[in-house]
Amino acid sequence: MRDIELLAPVGSFEALKAAVQNGANAVYLGGKDFSARASANNFDRNELKEAVRYAHIRGVQVFVTANTLIKQNEIYDFVEYAKFLYDIDVDAIILQDIGMARIIKKMLPDFELHASTQMVAHSLEDVKYLESVGFDRVVLAREVSVDEIKYICDNCKADIEVFVHGALCVCYSGQCLMSSMIGNRSGNRGRCAQPCRQKYELIDVHTGEVINSNGDYLLSQRDLSTIEEIDKIMDAGVHSLKIEGRMKNRNM
Repeated sequence: MRDIELLAPVGSFEALKAAVQNGANAVYLGGKDFSARASANNFDRNELKEAVRYAHIRGVQVFVTANTLIKQNEIYDFVEYAKFLYDIDVDAIILQDIGMARIIKKMLPDFELHASTQMVAHSLEDVKYLESVGFDRVVLAREVSVDEIKYICDNCKADIEVFVHGALCVCYSGQCLMSSMIGNRSGNRGRCAQPCRQKYELIDVHTGEVINSNGDYLLSQRDLSTIEEIDKIMDAGVHSLKIEGRMKNRNM
């Protein structure tokens, strides 16, 4: 039977222990730099070393998110950070920036690259392109249907990872600019203010009247929960089942 990975989010060392002790095959976490969850309780470099040691002793892999878009003046620091992650035996680095992926693949050819959901891979063509750049795994956009997932899995070589539980953005994965426009805080730089979780009024543009919308959180979607459909997702051929929630604590 094909092995399927359960991938858990880790926002603190406590959460790491909880994930490892409750059956995760792999965990993903962020360092203090270049992570798309800048407000999470991310790991400093010493904590990253300890996290890798703790997980590896127990047979659990560690993937590190470095999935923000990188500015020109950050390239040197990003490359140095990637080398550090490689040297402490991180199992894979999760990226959004194509340019950085090319540099890392050339510099560290055996460092496993995972394409973040921030890359918005919706189709087989997207996955094929990411394969050609050097990605070993692609995290599909959360909007992709089970039938589309199966078609992609059947026709690509890369490992496919999909979200099976947790928060959903109201926009396409990785493409929302609402936080940037409203609060000058970019989700692609790890600083999303989550404007879709705020209260809004629905107003008729013709009359200016407020429309009764049966609730105030008009843009906030319910969390994704696929537990009753998990067999279909597994049968589609995915390699990794990903739980969302690096900013959630272990008691949620």
